[in-house]
Amino acid sequence: MSVVNIQEKFDLFTDQWSPKRIGVLNGQQIILAKIQGEFVFHKHDDEDELFMVMKGQLTLEFRDGSVVVNPGEFYTVPKGVEHKPVAHEETHLLLFEPLSTKHTGDVKADITVDSYEEI
Repeated sequence: MSVVNIQEKFDLFTDQWSPKRIGVLNGQQIILAKIQGEFVFHKHDDEDELFMVMKGQLTLEFRDGSVVVNPGEFYTVPKGVEHKPVAHEETHLLLFEPLSTKHTGDVKADITVDSYEEI
């Protein structure tokens, strides 16, 4: 086991909406993602999903409102809650979620990734 430098991991990739797994902890995966634009509305019936903004700004849209998450802040979307991540500028995210979590939850879209690359 070695120390993981999050910024060095972000420097390893440029693709957006393609999460990268950087670690596993007690059945949870630690994921980095670069995003810009709009994702799809989706939900995870059995898993909560934590979004932490490292750079940029994330808006999580819900059917009844939205929340803005700034650098150094995180928000946990409870299981079963439909949400759509939106980033007007390139945004870097650190996510924690169970290993069983599917990228786009119950929705299959062009942007869906079936498995996360490990970096």
